[in-house]
Amino acid sequence: MVDTNGANNSLLQAIDIYKEYSNGERTLPVLQRINLTIEKGEIVVIVGASGAGKSTLLHILGILDTPTSGSVIYKGINLNTLSAKKQAEMRNRIFGFVFQFYHLLPDFTALENVLLPGFIGGGFSKRKVENKDYTSRAISLLERVGLGDRLTHKPSQLSGGERQRVAIVRALVNNPELLLCDEPTGNLDTKTGHEIRELIWDLNKTLNQTVVIVTHDEEIAKHAGRVVRIVDGCILE
Repeated sequence: MVDTNGANNSLLQAIDIYKEYSNGERTLPVLQRINLTIEKGEIVVIVGASGAGKSTLLHILGILDTPTSGSVIYKGINLNTLSAKKQAEMRNRIFGFVFQFYHLLPDFTALENVLLPGFIGGGFSKRKVENKDYTSRAISLLERVGLGDRLTHKPSQLSGGERQRVAIVRALVNNPELLLCDEPTGNLDTKTGHEIRELIWDLNKTLNQTVVIVTHDEEIAKHAGRVVRIVDGCILE
C-alpha cells in the first residue's frame, strides 16, 4: 500500500514511477508504474537481470535521476517538485551512496575521501570539515570497519575490499537516513564480497541503518529482510 502522507515508519516512497529514454524517434521504456515503500530500519534488496531497470530505480529514489512521471516522496515531501538547489541539499543530507567502482579520488587519502561530503554539505548544513567532531566521526567509522591503520593511505595503496569500506564510510559520515548501494559487491571476489555484505548487515543491526541495495547477486538476496524483483522495468509481485 502506498501512503503519500509518510506515516508510521515509512521513509521513502516511489509512486507510479515511469521512466523512458528517447533516442531520436525511438522511445525506450525502462521503468513502468513502479510503486515501492521503504520503511525505517529495513534492508531492501532489489534484484534483476542486467538492463531490468534496477539501477535506474535506485538513482531515481536518490534523486540522482528524474522520472518521466511519478513521484518520490520523503516523509510527505515530494522530492521531484523541489528546486535543483534544494534537491542537492536533501540528497546530501538524506542519502549515502555506495557504487560498484568506489569513485574515490586517487590523490586523496582514505580519511580525506571520507571527509568529502562535509566539503559538499558545508554550505547546506553549516558543518565544516575542520570541525573536530566531524573529523572524529570519520575516524571512528573508519576504525569501526577495520581501517584505523589506513587513514593516510591513498586508494592505490588499498585492496578492493578496503576501497569499498572507505566508500561505505564516506556514505555514512553525514549520518544519512538511507544508504543506497548499487552493486556494492559486484567488483569484488567472493570472499571480499561476503565481508562487505556482512559489514552492511552489521551497520543495519547496530546503527539501525536503513539500506536499499540493487544487485544481481542472489547470495545477497538470500539474507535480505525484503526482496523486490524487477523484470523488464516492472516489479514482479
